[in-house]
Amino acid sequence: MKIARALISVSDKTGLIALASALSTRGVAILSTGGSAATLRKEGIPVQDVSMYTSFPEMMDGRLKTLHPKIHGGILQIRTDETHSEEARAHNIPPLDLVVVNLYPFRQTIARGADFDEAIENIDIGGPAMVRAAAKNHAFVTVITDPAQYESLIEEMDRHKGATSPDFRKTCAAAAFAYTANYDSAVSAWFAQQCHQIYPETLTIAASLRQSLRYGENPHQTAAFYVTDPTQSGVASAIQVQGKELSYNNINDTDAAFQLVSVFTEKPAIAIIKHANPCGVATANNLVEAYERALACDSVSAFGGIIASNTPLDGPTAEAITKIFSEVIIAPDMNNEAKEILAAKKNLRVLLTRAMPDAAGAATMIKSVAGGLLVQSKDNILLDSKLLKCVTRRKPTEQEMKDLLFAFTVAKYVKSNTIVYAKNEATVGIGAGQMSRVDSARIAARKAQDAAKALNLETPLTQGSAAASDAFFPFADGLLAVIEAGASCVIQPGGSIRDQEVIDDADKAGIAMLFTGIRHFYH
Repeated sequence: MKIARALISVSDKTGLIALASALSTRGVAILSTGGSAATLRKEGIPVQDVSMYTSFPEMMDGRLKTLHPKIHGGILQIRTDETHSEEARAHNIPPLDLVVVNLYPFRQTIARGADFDEAIENIDIGGPAMVRAAAKNHAFVTVITDPAQYESLIEEMDRHKGATSPDFRKTCAAAAFAYTANYDSAVSAWFAQQCHQIYPETLTIAASLRQSLRYGENPHQTAAFYVTDPTQSGVASAIQVQGKELSYNNINDTDAAFQLVSVFTEKPAIAIIKHANPCGVATANNLVEAYERALACDSVSAFGGIIASNTPLDGPTAEAITKIFSEVIIAPDMNNEAKEILAAKKNLRVLLTRAMPDAAGAATMIKSVAGGLLVQSKDNILLDSKLLKCVTRRKPTEQEMKDLLFAFTVAKYVKSNTIVYAKNEATVGIGAGQMSRVDSARIAARKAQDAAKALNLETPLTQGSAAASDAFFPFADGLLAVIEAGASCVIQPGGSIRDQEVIDDADKAGIAMLFTGIRHFYH
């Protein structure tokens, strides 16, 4: 289908002049609306206003301009249908061969905190109608909705002597329907919020493809990475400054690492993640010390891990990191010294986010099941030390209290069931994802013993440590395993029918125990 007449109406004017110039030099007549027409005319590109074309003025503050039979008849007419052709001739409706439209910036408008009335005015009506009409009639009409498509459009026209092929138009139509669906999803989600509907009757999800992945969790699985909210700081919006392409597992693990370190805001923090579980987490007065303390928790598992920092990466930390093999580093930024050091490790993936996510910010978590979705709010509750309840005769010391809070914070990001031992605000043993909490306690203790051997310590660092459990101890055996490992204090949600039995055993051992009233299951 040769392109002789185009309609251009865009809010995002990126690449507009270059596109219109290319169309005009190829003999395409251009119709346009308001701001787009003014932009083209200013550059000396021949353009006809839609209002002149339809002989009907723009009305109602621009709400009514393209919703006209001469526009939609030009888009929707089936060129091979004689009845359509006769009706078009009778009413002077020439065909429109190309529709270039992108919509009012609704997402950007609500993102900057616009009030209700301004948001409503940024809900596009005429634009989606034209896009959908052109996509429906893609057998005859080419529809372009993204400036990134402009170059391929001109290349396509040059290949086909000013025309476009059926496959090209079909591909563009698919993109157009996805574009309007994405837009409508944003409007729908915003309206649900305005009506205080946390879980609306119909859930719509919009996401944009960031990259196709080589494979999923395993080589026989296909995979892709989609972005739902590019305004959130994290792996989805991060800039990869070096290294190989990210894999499915890299992305999943990197997100887990970065979400964990975002909780720590007072001191530099490092988290080392392996298979979505922390194998070492620490805070310190400087970043390199935080890294070394995190690594000491489980240096064996850290090999090939993901490293996240809550502060810009510096040279000494970069130097320390490069002593072992790591898959990914994610940080808000890095200085020139760190950049030079890491550049020598060409395969090491380095992601910079420019900012940290809000650990307490609201978000929706979605998990698929066969034939459905599980949707919940993010576990964003932050522990308030004032709400903790000491249930034992012995109270925790000031340092124990710091370690208890640290350990329970880390436990939130470890797969359930979990036990975390911490000392001086660094993990010294982590037991994750076991069916029995006793097994998690023992695994964490064994890892601490292995770490002690590696550090040439006489006793493991679990001696005198704080232990955290993500959920209550259903029996006293889990607590006894923690005590056996050397913990001097414990923090747990409480709420078991056997709480008193657990408390009694804690008192017998002379340890302090706090109840949080908060559970942190993470499956």
